Amino acid sequence: MTVEIRTQAIAPERQTFAHLARRFGNKPSSRYQEATYDLQSTENRHYKPLWDPEHDIYDPRRTAVTMGDWYALKDPRHYYYASYTAARAKAQEALDAQMQFADQRGLLRELPAEAREAIVFSLVPLRHYEWGANTNCCHVAAYSWGAAISQAAMMATMDRLGMAQHLSRIGLLTDGGSGTSLAAAKTHWVDHPAWQGMRRAMETMFVTRDWFELLVAQALVADALVYPLAYGHFDRWMGRRHGPALPALLDFLVRWQDESARWVDAVVKTAAADKADNRRLLAAWAAHWRAVWREALQPWAEAAMPGEGPAALAAVDDLLGQRLARLGLAD
Repeated sequence: MTVEIRTQAIAPERQTFAHLARRFGNKPSSRYQEATYDLQSTENRHYKPLWDPEHDIYDPRRTAVTMGDWYALKDPRHYYYASYTAARAKAQEALDAQMQFADQRGLLRELPAEAREAIVFSLVPLRHYEWGANTNCCHVAAYSWGAAISQAAMMATMDRLGMAQHLSRIGLLTDGGSGTSLAAAKTHWVDHPAWQGMRRAMETMFVTRDWFELLVAQALVADALVYPLAYGHFDRWMGRRHGPALPALLDFLVRWQDESARWVDAVVKTAAADKADNRRLLAAWAAHWRAVWREALQPWAEAAMPGEGPAALAAVDDLLGQRLARLGLAD
């Protein structure tokens, strides 16, 4: 007697979830699509927020920007929880190795006193800027509409907390772990005239209610000026005088900003292209906050890079203008 075993393939009637099939057709969907699209709560809300009775808890009217489909504001990196945490874990492992190398060899601790003072004055207070950016991105995540934008904003929120911690670790490398650098940096942020423009601009952003305007102010304009100025021009300014120890520890921040800019540019460009009113509104916001941050950074640039600061600020501002032009938001 022989036994014949046969297999039979049964094609499933559905290749994906119904809401994804309505968007993309009945075909297998990606993990990013499954973790992103149509997850925004739209029904079964039982009360209006007492602290803002003019809006629902989740309300697309919390910004003046309007979209035909909020899920058009997708993340080109296709980050969802699993892919984001895997990418950041890999980056953190490499960064920890860099920091350990610098600590073991005293790369910052053994710099001349004037170099350590320059780092503590010009860079370490930016940990407070990053904390402010963390708060602003959290506002975007809380009040934005559609999981495509809100989950990416929440990831940016956590990234900014990581950046603040990284700058704190750089400070600790200059003082041997005593923490005196962090106390001095806080004093600079709160009291030194060179920092008050940035502090004022950040606190003004704290009371900006329109979450899309806040995204433009923080992630498009402020970061586009602060990051290349502090981690590009000041980095090279320090490198010419005291060697490559500091630049090696700032590389991660530069690469993070390049990655973040891909997401921000995609969101802003898509929103501007969706409606002419959106483009005009975004252009006005960008122009306003560009002027605010350009003025705010002037004292810092002059104090951090004597003789070179104004030219460096003009250079990064010009790059921001080119970027806004590419996004269709030119003056």
